[in-house]
Amino acid sequence: MRSRTPDRLCAEAVDVALAVTQEAAGPDSVGAHLRVVAEGDRVVTHHFACEEPAYRGWHWATTLTRASRSKQITIDETVLLPGGDAVLAPTWVPWSERLRPGDMGPGDLLPAEADDLRLEPGWAAAPVPAPAPVDEGGPALPVPSVAEIGSVAAELGMGRPRVLSRYGLHTAADRWEEEFGPKTPMAQAAPAQCDTCAFLIPISGSLGQAFGICANEYSPADGHTVSLGYGCGAHSEAAVMPKAVELSPMVLDDLEDAEAEG
Repeated sequence: MRSRTPDRLCAEAVDVALAVTQEAAGPDSVGAHLRVVAEGDRVVTHHFACEEPAYRGWHWATTLTRASRSKQITIDETVLLPGGDAVLAPTWVPWSERLRPGDMGPGDLLPAEADDLRLEPGWAAAPVPAPAPVDEGGPALPVPSVAEIGSVAAELGMGRPRVLSRYGLHTAADRWEEEFGPKTPMAQAAPAQCDTCAFLIPISGSLGQAFGICANEYSPADGHTVSLGYGCGAHSEAAVMPKAVELSPMVLDDLEDAEAEG
């Protein structure tokens, strides 16, 4: 059990603790003596202020001890500890969780994890199909090799080892709808939706039923994937603004002035 009363000899050895701390940290880094804390029987820790500008709120701690019935002080350790108002580094977060959209630059690599929920195996993960059953006496059907399957898949644009999973499709759709979806303020104030706009470029696949690409340079969504329910004021069929009314030329009434002079 830790003693509450600091050992007298260890507590009085402030000069010893100061010299050890200055030797470890440098004389300019050690400030005034702050307090003595009892760590156990004949074990105390001397705390000194830290003068390093980069370690505001930190303090040096040097622990001293002595053997039973011995007056010789022994140095245990010297460490730098944070105080209650110390400036601490934020909690470490893995790089994969720190990365945000737009953080990648030229030359950066972001490999997808093997168990990435957004992806699922493509054709390459499927086993080679077994030969189809044939009638007795009929010719045996040849079994295509992996190379042959890969060659045909590449020609059809299906040669990727992994493709988007259903989860990956849904997360992409949610992300696109959040920025260019029917619930955005721009879409709420638009005269019509993108599904009737001439500037909408259709996309293939299952996402083509709900999304397209905007090709209007004056639209805030130009070059982006937009929901078919999105819209903006640059819609191709927006109402044409009426022309300004032309004012009639000014007419001067000089008849009354002529009668007055007559």
